Amino acid sequence: MSDDALQDLRFTVSGRIARPCAEVYEAIADPEQLSRYFATGGARGRLETGAEVTWDFHDFPGRFPVTVVEAEPPRRLVIRWAADATADGSGATTTTFDLEPVDDGTRTLVTISEAAWRLTPEGARGAFGNCQGWTGMLAALKVWLEHGITLREGFYA
Repeated sequence: MSDDALQDLRFTVSGRIARPCAEVYEAIADPEQLSRYFATGGARGRLETGAEVTWDFHDFPGRFPVTVVEAEPPRRLVIRWAADATADGSGATTTTFDLEPVDDGTRTLVTISEAAWRLTPEGARGAFGNCQGWTGMLAALKVWLEHGITLREGFYA
């Protein structure tokens, strides 16, 4: 197998938000804000290293446990959460949020990467579904921070 052979399915989405890194980071880490624009059924627990929190979504009812692997304000968050069809058989994927200041710190480039899906039809469904979810989260985060709009309200139900 060559060094560039595909080992698992992974994806990256990114976008720019017209707010400084610290403000963007806080909107992701703070459960009250996260509940307003993303975890429509409620987020419980702040994203801090070692924390076990839960997220609930109206479109996917039930609490999803989330483990915070790394929290480095205001630039990086790494979480693990349950998933089927993972490459290593652990039943969890790793999602990384990297925040980079742009335009003299007035805007933030948010990059969300997720990895560890098996190279199977089930793995592809999981990866594509989560890619859609994180893209939606990024769009919702942008309009929440820049305009105070709750994009997901009424979107799924």
